[in-house]
Amino acid sequence: MLWISTQALAAASDEPRDWLARTDQALSKRNYEGVFVHERAGESETLRVIHRLDGEGVTERLQSMDGSGREFIRKGTQLICYLPDQRTVLVEKSPDSALLLSGLPRMDASTTGQYDVTELAHARVSGRDARVIAIAPLDQLRYGYRIWIDEATAMPLKTQLRDSHGGVLEQIVFTSLKMLAHIPNSELEAGIDVHAYRWVRRDAEPVDAHTLPVSWQADTLPAGFRMTASTQQMLPAGPVEHLVFSDGLASVSVFIEIGRAGSGDPISDDTATLGTSSAYSTVVQGYRVTAVGEVPPETVRVIAQSMRTGGTQERPVEGGLLDSGSDSGAAIFNGNAVVNPPSPYGARALAEGRAAFGDTAGPSGFGVTPGTAARGVGPRKH
Repeated sequence: MLWISTQALAAASDEPRDWLARTDQALSKRNYEGVFVHERAGESETLRVIHRLDGEGVTERLQSMDGSGREFIRKGTQLICYLPDQRTVLVEKSPDSALLLSGLPRMDASTTGQYDVTELAHARVSGRDARVIAIAPLDQLRYGYRIWIDEATAMPLKTQLRDSHGGVLEQIVFTSLKMLAHIPNSELEAGIDVHAYRWVRRDAEPVDAHTLPVSWQADTLPAGFRMTASTQQMLPAGPVEHLVFSDGLASVSVFIEIGRAGSGDPISDDTATLGTSSAYSTVVQGYRVTAVGEVPPETVRVIAQSMRTGGTQERPVEGGLLDSGSDSGAAIFNGNAVVNPPSPYGARALAEGRAAFGDTAGPSGFGVTPGTAARGVGPRKH
């Protein structure tokens, strides 16, 4: 019986979901330094990530090795984004669990009925033996993933975001990866001279939906989605209510412009897709509602149109998050809607005016995670 129990335990630890859990632990609990290539929408960028866990907590650095030269450093709950192309340093709050490399799907009980998780044939990535885990959605309202996990360290060597037909939408591949016993402080400092830069601080933090009474809610949501965070933010255009909906893996940020009254002509709905991110903007009860997420276009449309408020007085929208004069839905991404990304990968996306990989403030990850607005690589969490 002891032998049978031992064998059963070994078999259980070999389950695909167990490997995902190990990878989540490896990313957050181990010291490592690596270089990876992020490919998205026909473009690629090489980035370097350093992660250290010691008695003082977690410190991380994400550095663009080409292109903009941007860097992101997280120390505890503080995230600092260095943006040389804008000569700006953005400082904001970051959840303790937020990772700069956070686009890895994190499976929990809430995702059980929405995705099929299986293990495929073993493979080799960058000279390492890897387990290959496939996460396939059970409907057309979310994307799937494929993850190559290093058998020796449980680190993700390669991750893909896939559409319903199996097409690769986004990919991260490590070209080098080192597990280190010690990482000096010098490796976790920005290599940018910022003496003439403009500093911008954002101190707002997402609030758990169960502790903050909100005036907006969704009538109906796609199966498995629920509200996970709610906060209000002050943007140049005025106050905005920000809600996050997640199924435990995918997430959608909804921005509602409040207090914007006017008598202008009605603004029509608008839709946009940029890389793997989708956005939909409409008017609900006189308020501009914009939904952004790393999900198919139909998902953000359904969620945005389901939003309702307990108030009875309608306030016509004039101007707002969406540039109504634009002929292209891309204005949704260029406006204030994508403002406080949920993750450092998200923060980089924010600076680029787009949503991030894994984009959301929810519990998902590869390429996007802590912050407050729409996964992915580099500062990912809407």
